[in-house]
Amino acid sequence: MPQSLEIKVALAGNPNAGKTTLFNALTGSRQHVGNYPGVTVERKHGYCHVNDAKLEIVDLPGTYSLTAISEEELVARNFIIEDSPQVVVNIVDSSNIERNLYLTVQLLELNAPVILVLNMFDLAKQNGIDIDIDALSRLLEVPVIATVANKDQGLDELKDAIVRYVRTPQPDQFSWVNYGPDIEQAIIELVDFLDITGKLADHKRWVAVKMLENDPAILDRVRQELADDHIIWKVLQRNRDRIKRLYGDEAEIIIADRRYGVISGIRQEAVKTQRIRRYDFSDHLDMVLTHSVVGVPIFLALMYGVFYLTFTLGEWPMHWLEEGLGLLSGFIRDVWPGGWGEELRSLIVDGVIAGVGSVLVFLPNILLLFFGIALLEDTGYMARAAFIMDRFMHKIGLHGKSFIPMLVGFGCSVPAIMATRILENRRDRLTTMMVIPLMSCGARMPIYALFIPAFFPKQWQAPILWLIYVAGIVVAAVLAKLLRKSLFKGENAGLVMELPPYRIPTIKGLFFHMWHRGWQYVKKAGTVILAMSIVLWAMANYPKMSEDQLEKYPTEQAKNAARMENSIIGKLGHGLEPIIRPLGFDWRIGTALIGALPAKEMFVAQMGIVFAADADAEGEDYPALTAQLRSTYSSLTAFCVMLFSLLAAPCLATIAVTRKEADSWGWAMSQFFGLTAVGYLVTLVIYQIGSAVIPLIH
Repeated sequence: MPQSLEIKVALAGNPNAGKTTLFNALTGSRQHVGNYPGVTVERKHGYCHVNDAKLEIVDLPGTYSLTAISEEELVARNFIIEDSPQVVVNIVDSSNIERNLYLTVQLLELNAPVILVLNMFDLAKQNGIDIDIDALSRLLEVPVIATVANKDQGLDELKDAIVRYVRTPQPDQFSWVNYGPDIEQAIIELVDFLDITGKLADHKRWVAVKMLENDPAILDRVRQELADDHIIWKVLQRNRDRIKRLYGDEAEIIIADRRYGVISGIRQEAVKTQRIRRYDFSDHLDMVLTHSVVGVPIFLALMYGVFYLTFTLGEWPMHWLEEGLGLLSGFIRDVWPGGWGEELRSLIVDGVIAGVGSVLVFLPNILLLFFGIALLEDTGYMARAAFIMDRFMHKIGLHGKSFIPMLVGFGCSVPAIMATRILENRRDRLTTMMVIPLMSCGARMPIYALFIPAFFPKQWQAPILWLIYVAGIVVAAVLAKLLRKSLFKGENAGLVMELPPYRIPTIKGLFFHMWHRGWQYVKKAGTVILAMSIVLWAMANYPKMSEDQLEKYPTEQAKNAARMENSIIGKLGHGLEPIIRPLGFDWRIGTALIGALPAKEMFVAQMGIVFAADADAEGEDYPALTAQLRSTYSSLTAFCVMLFSLLAAPCLATIAVTRKEADSWGWAMSQFFGLTAVGYLVTLVIYQIGSAVIPLIH
C-alpha cells in the first residue's frame, strides 16, 4: 500500500487567471488567512485530500513574472525558493496563453516542479482558441491539465496529477531558455564566481540571469555574502556594458525578448486560432460600460441597486432577528426575576444580548451587501469601475491605480491601506492612505442599517444610503486634491491595467464570497464585540450608587438617570456632550462614538447597552432599539450620526496599519485627528443648516 503523503502545493499565476477561484474550489471551507511573516501581504492556505494524500494548498499573490518589483512578486518568488513546495501549480488563462506563459517560463528557469493548469478552458474554446494539450505538455515537459475552476471541471484530474507527480521520479530539468552566445557567456562567467550559500546556491544559473536583469532583491542578497570589492561585480558590469554595446539595449530587455521568442514558438506549435473575432461579447459590453459619458452614471446606478436590495430584501429577516432578541431578553427577565444574580442577569441581557445582539441583527443586510459586491466582482465589472474612474482620479490629483485600494476600502480600510503597495511612489501612497477611511467600510453598515429604517420611509432608504457613500467619495476627492496641492506635490502617472473578460458567476462562488466575508463579521461579533460589550456594560453600570444616595430622586426614571450619570460611561458622555451638542448629539451618542473606536460596529452595541439599561431600570419589556431611537432623536440627528461615523475617527486597526504602511506615527495620528476634524466641521455645517431650514419648510 502506498505510503501516506503530505504535499505542499503552491498556486502561482497572473492576476485574473482564476487562481483564487481554483484555490476556493480545492479547499472549500478548509482555509486559513493571515500574513506572510514580516510583510503585510495576505497569505491564504487550505487543505484537501486525495485518497491517502493530504495536500496543503498555498495561494501565492498574483504576479506576472518572477522579477520582483512589488512586495507581492517578492513574496511569491521567495516562497517558491525558500519553502520548496513539492509542486507549483501554475494557473494560466487559456484565452490569453501567450502572456501568461511568461511566468511559466520563469518558473521553469527556476527549476520549480511545475504542473501547468489551463484554466477557463471553455472560454478559450468559445473564442476559437484550440490548444493541443499533449503538444504543450511535450514542449514544456510538464504535466498540463485543463480546468474550468468556477464549474469544478478538471479538479479531480488536477489533484490526481499532483499526487502522481510527487510519487513519480522526475528527470533533471535543463536550462530552459538559450539566450544566445553573448548572454550565455555572461551567465557562465557569473556562475563561476557565484560563491553563495543557502537555497539560492541550488539556483546559480537563475541568480546569474537575475543579476544581469538588475533585479534589486537578488543583488542585495548576493551583496550580503560577497563583498563590494569581489570580482563578480566587475564581471557583472563588464558583461552588462558589453551586451548593451552589442544590442543597443539593456540586458534585461534582450532577456525578456528571448523568453517571448521561446513562448511564441510554443504557441505556434500547440495553439491554433480557428477564427479571430474583432469584437467579442466583452468588447461590446465595454463600449457601453466604460464609455466616457455613461460609464460613471452606470456605476453609480449599479451601486444604488446594490443598496436598494440590501434594505429591501434584508428588512424582514432583520425584523425577525430583532423580535427574536426581544423575546429572548423578555424570557430571561421573566424566568430570572430581580434579587439573586441580578448583576449576572443584567450582564447577559443588557450587555451581551443588547451589545452583540444589536450588531448581529444586521447580519442579513451585511450578507446582502457582500453578495451584491461579490456579484459585481465575479462578473468582472469591478475592474471596469477602476478603469472608468481613472480620468476622475487624475482630476483630483490621485494616481489612476488609487481607485483599486479605495474600492477595497468599501469592504474594510485595513486591507485597502495594505493594497496601496501597488502604487510606485510615496506621494501617491500617502495621499491614498489618508483618504481611504472615507470609503464607507462594511463595519459602518450596522450603523446605517440601524438609523436608516428607524428614521426614513422605505422609498428613501436606498437613496439615503447611496448619499452617505457618495458623501464619503466627494469628501475624499476634495481632501485628496488639497493634499496633492500642498503636502504631496508632484506628477502622477497613468493607469495601465488588465480588463478581464466578463463571466457568468456561479451561485456557489457568490455564496462562498458572501459567507466568507459575513463569517468574518460574525467572528468579530463573537470575539471583539463581545469583549467590548462586557467592558462597556461594566462602564455603564459602575460605580453603583447606594440606596441612600438614590432616596432623594422621586421617580424610578430620575433614579435611572442618576445611576447612568454617575457611571463611568455617563461621566465620559456628559463630559463630551458640550463638544458634540452643536452636532445634534447627546451624551449617549458621545459614549457610543467612544465605544466605536476599537470597531465601528461597537457604536450600535453601545447604543443597545445604554437603552437596554434604561428599559431594565424602569422594569419595561425589552423594546426594539429602533423604536427607542425614534422617540429620542430626529431624522436630522440620525443623518448627522451616520455622516460623522463615516468621516471621523478611523478605527484603531486602521490607524495601526497606516502607521505600519507609512512607517510613521506622525502620518497615522494626522489621519486620525485630521479626519476627525473634517468630520466635525462637515457635520456641524449640515446640522446647523438643517436645524435652521427644516422649521422653515414645515
